[in-house]
Amino acid sequence: MDISNIKTDKVNTTHGIKIGSDDAPVKVIEFINLKCPYCKMWYEDSKDVLNEYVSAGKVQRIIKHFDKEKPSLKKGNIVHRYLDYSNPEKALKDIDFFFAHQEEWGYLESFDAIAAYVVEKRNLSIQSNESVAQEIIQEANQANVVFVPTVFIDEEIFDEHITQQELKNLIEARL
Repeated sequence: MDISNIKTDKVNTTHGIKIGSDDAPVKVIEFINLKCPYCKMWYEDSKDVLNEYVSAGKVQRIIKHFDKEKPSLKKGNIVHRYLDYSNPEKALKDIDFFFAHQEEWGYLESFDAIAAYVVEKRNLSIQSNESVAQEIIQEANQANVVFVPTVFIDEEIFDEHITQQELKNLIEARL
């Protein structure tokens, strides 16, 4: 991933699903799309490490569902509309489910079929988070974030290729 054009000063903690305390000293900002297999890899590989630090009050995750126009990712945009940003714990469980079942819903033929799947499997309803989605797109554009996943801890930028130990080292260096 070429990070040379990314502007870390344009990334903020304002929008997204916030997991953990606002007072946590380390913020992990994640631009992801639920249909992206690389985002799934990042999410699953980092989950235990991040959960440990979030539980200890040392990290707050800000998960930004980045709507993409790439045909293979547009299906993730549909699922994003159903996540409840006002209930982060529930949203995280829903994210867990959608990544775990990505192959199941991700290959449905139509957007309507995906919406029906979301309603049937998770009993979710569409949320009024379109303005947040637009804010995240605008933020990504201003920061030159193009790819998902793109993850930030301060000025550090990385993707799914980070190891658990490297992630721990980045967090520990800021505590």
